[in-house]
Amino acid sequence: MADPAPILDPQRVAGLILAGGQGARMDGRDKGLVLLHGEPLVAHMARRLAPQVGTLIISANRNIQTYARYGQVVADDTDALGAWQGPLAGLAAGLAAASAFDWLVAAPCDTPFLPKDLAARLIAAAQAAHAPLAYAVAGGQRHPACMAARTSLLPALRAYLDSGERKVGLWQSQAGGVAAAFDDADGAFMNLNTPGDLAAAEGYDSQ
Repeated sequence: MADPAPILDPQRVAGLILAGGQGARMDGRDKGLVLLHGEPLVAHMARRLAPQVGTLIISANRNIQTYARYGQVVADDTDALGAWQGPLAGLAAGLAAASAFDWLVAAPCDTPFLPKDLAARLIAAAQAAHAPLAYAVAGGQRHPACMAARTSLLPALRAYLDSGERKVGLWQSQAGGVAAAFDDADGAFMNLNTPGDLAAAEGYDSQ
């Protein structure tokens, strides 16, 4: 009989909302601050993720004071990496800020309907495979920015970024990441990339 999975202590887990992008497909707007149901996306995300973790971190590169209402704000290391280098730059900043925790559970700011058990299921999938990282897969589609990563992965991630690579999926594969199935929650990973997506989400019942 296999050993039972360790019981997850949320206080050993940090959460990261990735809100540091340019919002190019959202007409250049700061995507985490666009309104859905009268509230910024970051507020929806915080309500979903904060109860699952011990602390909440926000990766943001502008409107820092606004984001600080929802968690500890960290910016990309632009001196080392340059500006607007994508989600892995935000993840690196989050891992550095979460060094006192065992795991970091990350999600992009444009997925406001995430499962309320995202952290537990991602980490359980990683632990079951003895892997340091797990990413979400739903309906046959990979959602690489929704992931749980051991905070000890920071040196490997920094080396990857320093090499000039930026592809999330490639780094996850190199790090030994595994898939966590969320086929029962396919709609929970709805991405609001464009104004059209945002308009469609106004009528979505997320429960």
